[in-house]
Amino acid sequence: MIWLLALAVAFLGGMPGEATADQIITLTNANSAINPPFTGPYGTVDVHWVNSTKATIKLTANTVTIGGTNYIYMFGDGGTIGLNVNAASFTASNIVGSITQGGTGFQPWSLVGTGSGNEDGFGMFNFQVNSFDGFAHVIDTLTLTLTNNSGTWGSASSVLTPNPGGSTAAAHIYVTVNPAVQSTGALATGYAANGSNGSVVVPEPSSVVLGFAALVGLGLTQIRRLVRRNSLALA
Repeated sequence: MIWLLALAVAFLGGMPGEATADQIITLTNANSAINPPFTGPYGTVDVHWVNSTKATIKLTANTVTIGGTNYIYMFGDGGTIGLNVNAASFTASNIVGSITQGGTGFQPWSLVGTGSGNEDGFGMFNFQVNSFDGFAHVIDTLTLTLTNNSGTWGSASSVLTPNPGGSTAAAHIYVTVNPAVQSTGALATGYAANGSNGSVVVPEPSSVVLGFAALVGLGLTQIRRLVRRNSLALA
């Protein structure tokens, strides 16, 4: 009986709790540089909660088939990844870019620097990775570790927070055929994120209502004028 109890305790202790569950962020929206014609999703960002002050991030390229042609959305250059980290002070380490889904003729990936920066169409992020050069050095996978120096994270979902545009993560996308071949070049390049594209302006409902009210008012004015004219003609 004792060994059964010990086994049950070990089993329950090994079960993942809510705090250790990953948060998967899908980059579904792109700026007009790539969409249309290349539609999302463009990649995923896996946020893995390690402990209250540490999390790992994994950016993975997505593949799609459009019009019978296979494409892969790779990453590179300025704004390779943008994250809005939920911490007043944090550090990033173990930043590694690689090709894991197959590719021919590409040069090794290398880090240029990190800092805050703008992901075109999706606003500012308080953490951004900038990597070397353009298409010749693209990757399909990027991993890094975040350390919270000013507080704690209770779960994977608390590691990142939306920026003013509603995005928690973004990436610089290079569209190419799949499998990727460096000599083929990029068909298009732009940015994608999980929030709205700030360059797209959608009229607010209040604006629509005000416009409708103005039209109604104009119509009533015209009716009053017609009634007045008919009254004068009959007088």
